[in-house]
Amino acid sequence: MTASTVILEAMTAPTTTDDPWLRTYRWAPVGMLATGTVLSVGTATLLMSPAERYTAAVLTAVAVGLELWRGRRRRSMPEGDAVYYLLRSALAFVLSWLNPFFAIYAASGYFDAHAMLPDRWIRFGLIVTAVTVAGSQAGGLPPEDTTMWIAFGLLVVLNASISMLMMRLAERDEQRSLERLAAITELERTNVRLENALSENQALHAQLLVHAREAGIDDERRRLAAEIHDTLAQGLAGIVTQLQAAQDTADPEAARRHVERATDLARRSLGDARRSVRNLAPEALEHRTLDDALAHEVERWSAEHGIRVDLTVTGTTEPLHDDIGVTLFRITQEALANVAKHSSAHRAGVTVSYMDDEVSVDIRDDGCGFDPCATPGDGFGLRGMQSRADRIAGVVDVESEPGVGTAVSVRVPLIRAGRMS
Repeated sequence: MTASTVILEAMTAPTTTDDPWLRTYRWAPVGMLATGTVLSVGTATLLMSPAERYTAAVLTAVAVGLELWRGRRRRSMPEGDAVYYLLRSALAFVLSWLNPFFAIYAASGYFDAHAMLPDRWIRFGLIVTAVTVAGSQAGGLPPEDTTMWIAFGLLVVLNASISMLMMRLAERDEQRSLERLAAITELERTNVRLENALSENQALHAQLLVHAREAGIDDERRRLAAEIHDTLAQGLAGIVTQLQAAQDTADPEAARRHVERATDLARRSLGDARRSVRNLAPEALEHRTLDDALAHEVERWSAEHGIRVDLTVTGTTEPLHDDIGVTLFRITQEALANVAKHSSAHRAGVTVSYMDDEVSVDIRDDGCGFDPCATPGDGFGLRGMQSRADRIAGVVDVESEPGVGTAVSVRVPLIRAGRMS
């Protein structure tokens, strides 16, 4: 699309009738015709013969009629301005031949040639205008002697060069305007695509949250199933075995021992059942910070298992989002359960560290340790800890060696309460 095409479309668009440039295109030739006519009338007795004055009057009336015709044509049929431009240029040339001051009317061709003529005719229109204006500047047409002819030629070249330069500058400015318009249009399209992408991302985020919750529920179900199998089911199986043995023996002392074992197993199973129920919901975190909840849990666990546990908190305590706090609390519970089940430890330590952008919990013991490379993937609940941490972009590291104890470290992003949906 060329600059002249864009301007012509802008001139014919019904929504741009109040544009000052369009009013200039409409009324500037009329004003310049009126100015040239007044000056020509004032100099008619000096520059024109009676016949020339009569001819100029007739052509001026024709020019006025042409402007009126164009006004009506612009309202009903805006295309075809090239015809008007050529007729106006011809009238202006003849009028300037009769009186040089009519070149003022011809000069209107400088500023609207690009808007009214096809691209291939613009230079021709500008040259015609330059010839007419140069004739007026040289003292009138035709030049009277060689000197005036030379001056006329130089003025034609000067006027044509200036008009061509102005045309090139106008085209360059119009091209820049078109490029800016294209950039703005592309920016608007990009903004629309960005808004659509944001809407899609919000929907995907909601889906991911749903899937994460569902995955958490599945993980919790698998953990509970494994815990029930490892504790309650095994305890009940042991109770049944002891009671069956007590029923089958005829020795009262042996029967009593079997019943006592069954009673002990029942008590342990009851404790496991209570612990499982307690772990179903994070009641310890309901009205406490993570530090307070872990302090209460460590005190309870230490009293239950007879193992000393020291709790240390470093950094500035922050109120954590529920998902972060629950994950750290559950992993700490699981790690302490492993200490009680497998480590034969005499002492353990729990350290909570608040850093700039993450929070970590380290659980250490002085137990028997193990070889991590020789441990099955689900051994000691490690896979469950890692699954919990993965859901909130956390990391679980385990360091252990036979005879030197075990250290479990979990690091998660520090997301404060109310910051994550």
